[in-house]
Amino acid sequence: MIFPIGEPNTAYGKYFTGQSYLAPISTEQIPFFNVTFEPRCRNNWHIHKATNGGGQMLVGIAGRGWYQEEGKPAQEILPGTIIHIPANVKHWHGAASDSWFAHLAFEISGENTATEWSEPVTDEEYEKL
Repeated sequence: MIFPIGEPNTAYGKYFTGQSYLAPISTEQIPFFNVTFEPRCRNNWHIHKATNGGGQMLVGIAGRGWYQEEGKPAQEILPGTIIHIPANVKHWHGAASDSWFAHLAFEISGENTATEWSEPVTDEEYEKL
């Protein structure tokens, strides 16, 4: 992997099942971060809220992971996979059970943006993948 793994993701750790790591890549123009997940690690369901614009874009860079929007089947993320997440869509993302996983997370600018964290992805939901 060409991007640093970063430090243990303690700032957002309470919103993850398992260990993740966070490395800021750029904080100018378009802020983006490398997020690395150990196998089975995933974040809670969440929504990137905005009244205009906003949302998030993920780019898979290493390993194998999952992305799922509420009410839809999960999508596999591999290196080179790009996921566009509109604002106000409930979703989660994380590693496959048998693979480390890393993605770049781009925060899309907008008005009145905020991340609303919800419930964890249960083991029962995750095991269906």
